Amino acid sequence: MSPFYNMQARSITGGEIRFGHFRGQVVLIVNTASACGFTPQYAGLNELYTTYASQGFTVLGFPCNQFGHQEPGDNQSIQLFCSQHFDIHFPLFEKIDVNGPDAHPLYQRLTKSRPGIFGRNIRWNFTKFLLNRSGQPIARYAPNKKPERLCKAIEKALQENC
Repeated sequence: MSPFYNMQARSITGGEIRFGHFRGQVVLIVNTASACGFTPQYAGLNELYTTYASQGFTVLGFPCNQFGHQEPGDNQSIQLFCSQHFDIHFPLFEKIDVNGPDAHPLYQRLTKSRPGIFGRNIRWNFTKFLLNRSGQPIARYAPNKKPERLCKAIEKALQENC
């Protein structure tokens, strides 16, 4: 069993969500921010979610304020922003750190298994990790990779039986 399924995080509304809940799904994990040049990607992420959710796909959004202080709000204001501006339907989690000694264990594992071209650290908001149906990270995408350019990789992962 993938270590991913043994992990958990607090949802943006406060309840603990065990990642075992997503067993058997293809998962796209993204660190997000509300005041970033890449913030419009929320729309593309939501579109991916609505397009592929019925096939066993989800997006998990993790707000983070470590890059240019572009996510300064509290969880309630982040949720309100995402709802009002992008009508987000995929799960959002409480604000976390993705780098450093306080990085969430999920990001410690993701960056270890899928380092970027500059090493393990996340370099900016909207870095994306794609996990297969077995909970294994299969790809890492830079922030400038638009969500709509991930369709082929998502479709391939959805078709594979792990």
